[in-house]
Amino acid sequence: MCVALPGKVIELNGSDAVVDFNGNQLTAKTGLVDIALGDYCLVHAGCILQKVEADEAKKLTALMEEIEAFT
Repeated sequence: MCVALPGKVIELNGSDAVVDFNGNQLTAKTGLVDIALGDYCLVHAGCILQKVEADEAKKLTALMEEIEAFT
């Protein structure tokens, strides 16, 4: 099973985007989804697969932080 956390697009370079996951940044391909600066998204295998609404992204992040507190 794979759990994806939402990240925020902080930079666009052609078909690449830098996505920030709570301070961890990675470069992902944008070819599958129309993405803009500030969008939240889900990334898998180096590709952005889906945009996520900001409020939903914040809820998912808060939920994962709660779960992490139990470990």
